[in-house]
Amino acid sequence: MNVVSKKSIAAGIVAAVSLASSAVQAADYPERPIQMVVPWGAGGGTDAVARILASVLQEDLGQPVNVVNRTGGSGVVGHSAISTAEPDGYTIGLATVEITMMHWQGLTDLTFDDYDIIGIVNQDAAGVMVSSESEYQDIKALNEAITASPAGTFSASGTAQGGIWHVAQAGWAVAAGKGADHVKWVPSEGSASAITDMVAGGVDIVTASLPEGRTMIEAGRIVPIATMGTERHPLYPEVPTLKEATGADWTLVAWRGVFAPKGLPDGVRSKLEAAVEKAFESKGYQEFMQSRGLGAVWLGGENARDFVAQSDATFGEVLKAAGLAK
Repeated sequence: MNVVSKKSIAAGIVAAVSLASSAVQAADYPERPIQMVVPWGAGGGTDAVARILASVLQEDLGQPVNVVNRTGGSGVVGHSAISTAEPDGYTIGLATVEITMMHWQGLTDLTFDDYDIIGIVNQDAAGVMVSSESEYQDIKALNEAITASPAGTFSASGTAQGGIWHVAQAGWAVAAGKGADHVKWVPSEGSASAITDMVAGGVDIVTASLPEGRTMIEAGRIVPIATMGTERHPLYPEVPTLKEATGADWTLVAWRGVFAPKGLPDGVRSKLEAAVEKAFESKGYQEFMQSRGLGAVWLGGENARDFVAQSDATFGEVLKAAGLAK
């Protein structure tokens, strides 16, 4: 037998052992509770999506899926916790669009290539909300007041510095012919804390998805005045798009997806992707998302990775144009 043949046989044995090991891991997985990391604070949209997804996932997987909020660093802390965990399927996370933005801003070296992308489960357009006590109860009046005022007169919040809702506000300012920092940005750990701050009089505006303000909207504490989507939001058909009301040619959509540390065993990854897709399609998840007005969108496998790669390229251009890239 020649050397080449021996090497071929050895390679075949290694491949067979690897496949067998992966099959065993998939058959046994999961044997203990799974941790789902959320890079943003409790009470916000990402937290809500993670908790309903986790509750449905654990029914199928037969093990608890525990949601853990890891905030800080404009999303870097939580996303890092996902990427640096053991790639065994026992730590996953609900990553957000910020993973395609943070490296452009010089906040981290992390990119989407540092993960196994299980699937995209949600997309939502940015929106604009004000307190019910605000003197500006429609987007046209607010836009005119902002553009006519000196920089820093108005303040806004919704997420961390450089986060998706900050980019939403900055892009709106640029589209209105002002600098990206014309409205002072007040960082927060997410939309829930930002809305609380606005109601207390701490900021003038919150940019976030409109469903994230639903509880306070229904309580009459805040008012939705615009969406940055291409169409009006189905829950708030009376609320105009930014372009309809102001002529600003600016739209922005955020997304959330289940990510895992890079290097999952093939069998574990396949089982996890099937479980996440099944959870996405479940009545519980779909009804929850519909009741909250959150966009339920599924992309798995290479479609998910291609989508995230395109998001990364797009936000590189957007952040440079808004003066937020380094």
